[in-house]
Amino acid sequence: MKPIVIIGMVLIVLGAVGLIYGGITYTSKKNILDLGSIEVQVDEKKQIPMPPILGGASVAVGIVLLFMGRRGMSRGRTV
Repeated sequence: MKPIVIIGMVLIVLGAVGLIYGGITYTSKKNILDLGSIEVQVDEKKQIPMPPILGGASVAVGIVLLFMGRRGMSRGRTV
């Protein structure tokens, strides 16, 4: 599979996630207390906000890249 097709698929997935969830959310652990064998951790939810226009643009560019890569494959050309 061509790299342009893979990049197109990744952009489509990331854009769809951004449109559906309004961004990318992840959880990180933070140490609050560390006294020898006693350790206290807290889970923190963090979000990378993504405007809807950016998610839509990502999906559109991903579709264009996907079709460009597929079109080149069907004609037997290498891009």
